[in-house]
Amino acid sequence: MASSLIARTFLAHRLAPSSLPLARKAPILTSLFTKRTHCTSRGLRFAAQQFRRTFQPMASAVFQTRADYSTQSVSTSEPVVSVDWLHANLKEPDLKVLDASWYMPDEQRNPIQEYQVAHIPGALFFDVDGIADQTTNLPHMLPSEQAFAAAVSSLGIENKNSLVVYDGKGLFSAARVWWMFRVFGHERVWVLDGGLPRWRASGYDVESSASSDAILKASAASEAIEKVYQGQAVGPITFETKFQPHLVWTLDQVKGNIDEKSHQHIDARSKARFDGSVPEPRKGIRSGHVPGSKCIPFAQLLDSSQTLLPPDELKKRFDGAGISLDSPVITSCGTGVTACILALGLHRLGKHDVAVYDGSWTEWGGHPDTPVNKS
Repeated sequence: MASSLIARTFLAHRLAPSSLPLARKAPILTSLFTKRTHCTSRGLRFAAQQFRRTFQPMASAVFQTRADYSTQSVSTSEPVVSVDWLHANLKEPDLKVLDASWYMPDEQRNPIQEYQVAHIPGALFFDVDGIADQTTNLPHMLPSEQAFAAAVSSLGIENKNSLVVYDGKGLFSAARVWWMFRVFGHERVWVLDGGLPRWRASGYDVESSASSDAILKASAASEAIEKVYQGQAVGPITFETKFQPHLVWTLDQVKGNIDEKSHQHIDARSKARFDGSVPEPRKGIRSGHVPGSKCIPFAQLLDSSQTLLPPDELKKRFDGAGISLDSPVITSCGTGVTACILALGLHRLGKHDVAVYDGSWTEWGGHPDTPVNKS
């Protein structure tokens, strides 16, 4: 059964209304949202067929490219790019833009619906919940190398591509996808600083609804993930992975680190959740934190416009929490999303080897035999 957000959204019979303003009036395929259809590969194919019949490829906005910008000139040591840089480079043939919006369940926001309403011209939709490990009940865990390669190949991504990832909050889930590509050996990936809100605030154009090509690719990526985990053959692979195990940690490694103390452990959750003074948002998860870990809520790394703080301000945040940039670091959060914002900030400070505990607190707090501290 397909678990991706695309399947759930395109084939669901009910959607929460979007709060985003329409940039242009365009059909949203309401007929798809009134059918009760099971989330199977057959259902995904049905959705793709409906989009073929309904949408014609939409012309991308025309941008004036400035000669002083280049996808080759930006350094991979800097993890973010500005909206001005992306605007100038949007027509570069080897540049691909990914909308990786994802929201907490209690936010009542639907990323694929919002993608249809407004997205950066030419952007593809990257389903954080769908391009994930299908063998675990933990949310959006890192998929296998084969599954990731199959999914991103279906999106039309190749190793030669430079990637810019953004989300609908400013800087949130895009950092997770930045980290995922780095785990699988792709260095030419950046986060759009300030995301879609800053893009729109800068007066740059957006597309409303989705082109048939974008929907077909998103559907194909979901089908590819399913096929890999079912042991079926998938289409041509255009993206070769090179797994970087030092960038992802497991529960056993975190357990061992409690005694070994080889790595500083930073938790990106709120102070109240870290202290254990409030219940976890997911049922059945204990409150508290991993013994020996320190808390730097991810929001402390962002300014009021949801852009990453400059290096000097970032360093103050880590110094204030007693984190040494000269020693190894692992990060965690609730489900492995905002931990990647900490990794992004540390990357800006020159620490490019920060590991993320993928299972994070949902895995740790859900185990009956893992030690938990409360403040």
